[in-house]
Amino acid sequence: MTPRAGQLQAQTPAGSVLLRWVEWGPADGRPVLCVHGLTRNGRDFDALAMALAEQGRRVVCPDIPGRGASGWLPGPTAYAVPTYLAALAPLLEGLGEVDWVGTSMGGLIAMGQCTVPGARIRRLVLNDVGPYLSAEATMRLRDHLRAAPADFADMAAYEAHLRRANAGFGSLTDAQWAAMARHGARMTPGGRVVAHFDPAILVPLMKPVLADVDLWPLWPMVAKRPVLVLRGAHSDLLAPEVAARMAQSPGVRLETIPECGHAPSLMDSTHVALVAGFLARA
Repeated sequence: MTPRAGQLQAQTPAGSVLLRWVEWGPADGRPVLCVHGLTRNGRDFDALAMALAEQGRRVVCPDIPGRGASGWLPGPTAYAVPTYLAALAPLLEGLGEVDWVGTSMGGLIAMGQCTVPGARIRRLVLNDVGPYLSAEATMRLRDHLRAAPADFADMAAYEAHLRRANAGFGSLTDAQWAAMARHGARMTPGGRVVAHFDPAILVPLMKPVLADVDLWPLWPMVAKRPVLVLRGAHSDLLAPEVAARMAQSPGVRLETIPECGHAPSLMDSTHVALVAGFLARA
């Protein structure tokens, strides 16, 4: 199965930006929007998208600005949820009501969208993210990203780095790691391999001290629709007590994914079936 490419020029508070995506399945299928994590891209959802497409769903997987094939923004301060929401707005308007799968940052963007008047999210999957992130957790993420090499000699070196740095994704096949490396890297004019994102996306995280992210006041608006919360059993970002509190809301289901940290890749057939089953419900 081969995905189709799409693009549009979106207006954001930071100016115009090119938003690109891949989509799978019939163009008239009920839409699913899959939004990736901080430094990743829409091709992370290939396995899930193909499974959903076989069920007749139209699955749209954008590269959030600053990542993958989408355009870059003018500076670090532009890389924020309000800008991402503005970039996605014309795509969402064209799709109508969607089911949303959000991994990490993609889940934070989804929670922001839930506060927009008239937001049309039917069902929501939050993959290893919630309405509260402690400063300690985000600083661990910052330190993890800060320790990454700036570039790599070749694709094999980059893939080896991915395997070490993203062990929390869970058990992936060699082909899946290779695909993540291929879609997540680009070649510099000097022949070095670098991660395919604007380095400026990391600047907001590089402050010496980071504050807690507390979105609990927004949670009632998020939990108005059925929500599936996935938590990696060893996650150091979504705390177990936060996930448990989320699950106290009616219609919110919590599933702990064994042998994963932050964040489950959603490439394993068991995880794909879990998400697909949840989204198939009326």
